[in-house]
Amino acid sequence: MDARAKAVNLRHMRLLSALILSAFLASPAPADDIAGDFDYYVLALSWSPSWCRETGDDRDADQCDIGRKTDFVVHGLWPQYEQGWPQDCRTSERDPSRRESAAMADVMGSGGLAWYQWKKHGRCSGLSASAYYQAIRDAARSVQVPEVFDDLAKDIRLPPSVVEEAFIDSNPALERDGVTVTCRRDALQEVRICLTRNLEPRSCASDISRDCGRRDILMERVR
Repeated sequence: MDARAKAVNLRHMRLLSALILSAFLASPAPADDIAGDFDYYVLALSWSPSWCRETGDDRDADQCDIGRKTDFVVHGLWPQYEQGWPQDCRTSERDPSRRESAAMADVMGSGGLAWYQWKKHGRCSGLSASAYYQAIRDAARSVQVPEVFDDLAKDIRLPPSVVEEAFIDSNPALERDGVTVTCRRDALQEVRICLTRNLEPRSCASDISRDCGRRDILMERVR
């Protein structure tokens, strides 16, 4: 390529770069999720023995200590859209204190999880930190964990549908398509329950209502 052709090619490249930059600057930035703008909640109840085996034991998490007898704990109370969900919203509400977060360990396993859930999901609720933490407690109290899973004394394997049925039997107000059972590898991960903004049972949207597809799953004993 001679010098003249090189110069023309360079001008074309500069023009193309300028056009790309101009188009990028002209494109609107994605809108932030707005605190308080959502349709319903998902209450996620994590089976602690599974989490301890996968993650918690390596972290020396208190909820995994032998003798603590921790079964289901609240993973989160997540604001949802009918499709998708908001997260990391901006809010004018102050963040919770370390003491406020630590006080949630009895229902969430640790204050660290409570803080993380506030930061990622709670800010999107439009509630104050104390009101969001109270909503978590109220949501957890509204769901009766099946007695058969209380202090589970030995490992069992069962179809995910049996776990779902047990929750529906123990909570007659729950809608059949308002409960979802998730798994990780071969083990029970979570039971997710869909609630209105007033914490009443409702159906889950299609992006939440996908159950674990395994024939059976492991529920490890409570230690």
